[in-house]
Amino acid sequence: MKKIKDRDTLSIVSGMIGLAGLILTDEISQKSKISKRSYRQAAAGVFVSKSEAKNLRGQALGVIMNSAVSILGANYIIKRMSQNGRDKLFSKGITSGIVFGAIATAIPNLAPWNKMKPRDAASNLSYVFSNIVFGLLATFSAAKLGHDSLFDSPPQNDYLKPTEKTSEQIKELKRNTVQPVYTDGNNYLEEGLQQ
Repeated sequence: MKKIKDRDTLSIVSGMIGLAGLILTDEISQKSKISKRSYRQAAAGVFVSKSEAKNLRGQALGVIMNSAVSILGANYIIKRMSQNGRDKLFSKGITSGIVFGAIATAIPNLAPWNKMKPRDAASNLSYVFSNIVFGLLATFSAAKLGHDSLFDSPPQNDYLKPTEKTSEQIKELKRNTVQPVYTDGNNYLEEGLQQ
């Protein structure tokens, strides 16, 4: 499978995969009567009235706003993985989901004019769990779909030469390295070069 070499494209793809998981988890939570308001209604309530947030256009606005925040969240996840590596994806996904969830849940709740913000703990906990699912899916998809060169750590400063080669530099060295070929056990080729 061809890997994605562009950070922005990877942010969009992994953000949308994470968003799909978030929406599915949120729908299950709402149908199970755990959450009183869907995530997209709460997001739309920041921009439109309560009645508008409940209709189809308001729901579409909520999905668009959630998409934008999901792409930003995926970009943050990719940036963290490029600095800290692609190991321990499960714990990194949960941590990213909780951080993302806290910020994304706080934004609609901090808007004083938002009439759609949930006031009960169960709905807010449901949002945090949905965001953990987002974090896990976005982290795993970014790690698996992203090209190795996206996760090379940059040099610590621009004044010193880097001590480690990037994966692209290593591949280039392997391609350009020519090994001498000896036809017999004698080193006549090497001796000829020394003279």
